[in-house]
Amino acid sequence: MKKLLVVILLVFAMAGVMIPQAAAQAAQQKPQIKDPAEYNAYVNAVQPSEQKSDPAAKAQAIEAFLQTYPNSVMKEDALVTLMGAYQQAGNASKTIDTASRVLQANPNNVRALALLAYYYRSMCAQGGADAPKNCDQAAQYGQKGLDALPSVSKEGLSDADFTKFHNDLSSIFDGAVGFAALQKKDMATAQKDMREAVEHESQPNIADIYPLATADLEAKPMNPEGFWFAIKASQLAQGAGQQQILDYARKKYIRYHGSEEGWADLVKQAQASQSVMPPAGFTVAAAPPPPSPADQAADLVKSKDPKQMSFAEWQLVLSSGNAQAADTVWSAIKDKAVKLVANVITSSPTKLTLAGSADDIDDKKADITLTMEKPIPAKLVPAVGTLTQFQATVSSYTPNPFMLTMTDGVLLDKNGNPIGTAAAPAHKAPVKKKQ
Repeated sequence: MKKLLVVILLVFAMAGVMIPQAAAQAAQQKPQIKDPAEYNAYVNAVQPSEQKSDPAAKAQAIEAFLQTYPNSVMKEDALVTLMGAYQQAGNASKTIDTASRVLQANPNNVRALALLAYYYRSMCAQGGADAPKNCDQAAQYGQKGLDALPSVSKEGLSDADFTKFHNDLSSIFDGAVGFAALQKKDMATAQKDMREAVEHESQPNIADIYPLATADLEAKPMNPEGFWFAIKASQLAQGAGQQQILDYARKKYIRYHGSEEGWADLVKQAQASQSVMPPAGFTVAAAPPPPSPADQAADLVKSKDPKQMSFAEWQLVLSSGNAQAADTVWSAIKDKAVKLVANVITSSPTKLTLAGSADDIDDKKADITLTMEKPIPAKLVPAVGTLTQFQATVSSYTPNPFMLTMTDGVLLDKNGNPIGTAAAPAHKAPVKKKQ
């Protein structure tokens, strides 16, 4: 409950500071109450008095008014003031409940929508079994708030106060929509709404700036403005969080840019800037794209004898789409007896499927189909998930998805010899495919 109260305090500090005053103004601007008794009861309930300096007492008085006059034309205004009284009293559950009551009276009340959007965003961020439902609620209240904002009246506020009030509400609503989208990996929506939230904030807020950085840096394609926002977020972070954010952004920068060159200068530039937003024309040069598999295959065949290649290199060339390179390798290994080390995917006495490259071993994906020369004795059938040495003849292959078919298989002992006989050392162990 304390966490709820912190959220509520923040929301009202940002967007609800005018609630009691606005309600009082409404009483002056909307003298629709025609019954003198009802009017006096309303004024006595909502206006400050020595007795109602206690928020709990004020809330009790408003509840009494609403019970006596449940259909009052001032019901919405009274509920908004009641919401503020419960907030001041530190009663989080009553504040949330009253916000829902406000929306029953007026589904477009932006103050209640702001409170609930921020509340459910906070619950969404805490995770747990209810996180998906809370994220949906945050997005729904946020979007309803954005839809209602254009119709908000000034209610006696100055132009400057109304602009701030409007921007603060917009920041809350966009932040709720954007944060919920980020949890669902909807990066386009997250980028759009989190940026709107950051742009409308009167004070920099790490709770919006860091999610915006994440949405930019995790998007495909990546938006390099995320580096700027990550650095600005690190300035607002506390303790170890500062370095953790910078380390995250730095790794993303190296992957995007191809090196660390320019990172230190970017950090200094962003930290020195007084603006949360990046300067006009801000960009980071992307690293050139890696060579295509076809180009990698051509280079590999030029630099290495196919008989000296690892299984992963055979796989790269044969699946590259470079017909000339593939023919060169296939001519060198077809119908040849070779020795390999591979991980068992499925196992039987007569046939094994195996993963020969490190990538496929990690993915537990077969890239070799091996038919044995003779059935394997039951006690020697290799277990699934174990590395197994064998000798077999290369028979055929399919390029995509890659599968090498081998026949006349014979298991080898730990020294690379066929079981019970002497033989030459095994072929090279698998290596990572080139990226």
